[in-house]
Amino acid sequence: MADHITVSTTTDSRAAAEALARSAVEARLAACAQVDGPITSVYRWEGAVRTDQEWRVLYKLPAAGYAALEAHVRAAHTYDVPEIVAAEITAGSAAYLTWVDEETVTPG
Repeated sequence: MADHITVSTTTDSRAAAEALARSAVEARLAACAQVDGPITSVYRWEGAVRTDQEWRVLYKLPAAGYAALEAHVRAAHTYDVPEIVAAEITAGSAAYLTWVDEETVTPG
């Protein structure tokens, strides 16, 4: 497993996305969180295909902090089943990844 990951989620407004981003960074669960959007999401929910505008939040953090960030996003999110997807950072600037480590608090 990689030492660092990105985690993404989506939500229904810029304000909600910024709140999710800020709360995780303030709690030191992620070193950085970027908000982008609006994006168009097409998905199946409750038996129907829907199309909605959403905003994406992309967090950067050490892989060891995933469980804590996931718990935080679940607790703070307004969706019944929020997207919470992690991807490994397989390579990156050593200085940037050191900064990610320094700006987060990971368990253990």
